[in-house]
Amino acid sequence: MKKLLFIAIAFSWAVTVSAQGNRGFDAAKFESQLEQYITTEAGLTPQEASSFFPVYREMKRKQYALMSSERRNRFVSVDDDKACAEAIKKHDENDIAIKELIRDYHQKFLKILPANKVFKIIRAEDRYHRQALKRVARKDRSR
Repeated sequence: MKKLLFIAIAFSWAVTVSAQGNRGFDAAKFESQLEQYITTEAGLTPQEASSFFPVYREMKRKQYALMSSERRNRFVSVDDDKACAEAIKKHDENDIAIKELIRDYHQKFLKILPANKVFKIIRAEDRYHRQALKRVARKDRSR
């Protein structure tokens, strides 16, 4: 659940930054830096990285698609109980779908890489996102 919350926050941050105009966020650069960080931290060989990252990118595309459906909830009126109940139901279903997606892809990762490297990748991804959010927070405080 912690990871899901973190991913949701990171995605929300990326959407917010992109909605505010080009303030220096480059999604392609962010992704390449993340992949480099994961490769280094998990100790992936070039062959392992070339077989892992296409599957990883596929997972992220599907995950972001599920998360982006949450954006519709911001238009739900908090005065409408029926609409709020439906939004909560959809939100919960979406959370479960994201967790199932992650579980399924972790199983795919285990077919490509040994378990210790998959675990290192999961930890490295979490650390990278935390560091990225801290960098953004430092930049915001300096403004």
